[in-house]
Amino acid sequence: MTAIKLDFDKQDGLMPVIVTDHKTKQVLMLAYMNEEAFEQTKKTKQMHYWSRSRQEIWHKGATSGHYQDVVGLSTDCDQDTLLAEVKQTGAACHTGAYSCFFTPIDLN
Repeated sequence: MTAIKLDFDKQDGLMPVIVTDHKTKQVLMLAYMNEEAFEQTKKTKQMHYWSRSRQEIWHKGATSGHYQDVVGLSTDCDQDTLLAEVKQTGAACHTGAYSCFFTPIDLN
């Protein structure tokens, strides 16, 4: 297997993370990780992100109880985006919705 070198430098130290439900494959959310959040995620097997608004590491579920247990992580061909498959407890969205993607856009 080829060694993976994630490219956190490409986007000022942040990497987009697309998060999906491991069973249904439904897209739950998009968030960002820095290298520290990635290492915490690997260590704990729960998702950690970089909060751009608070400028700090964010352990998903630490305050809400809506944890995301890691089932799998993969990277894209450029190694600058992550895809996380998770077991979601409760809601992924801060609004209380299971997925953040629930608002359709009229294309007319």
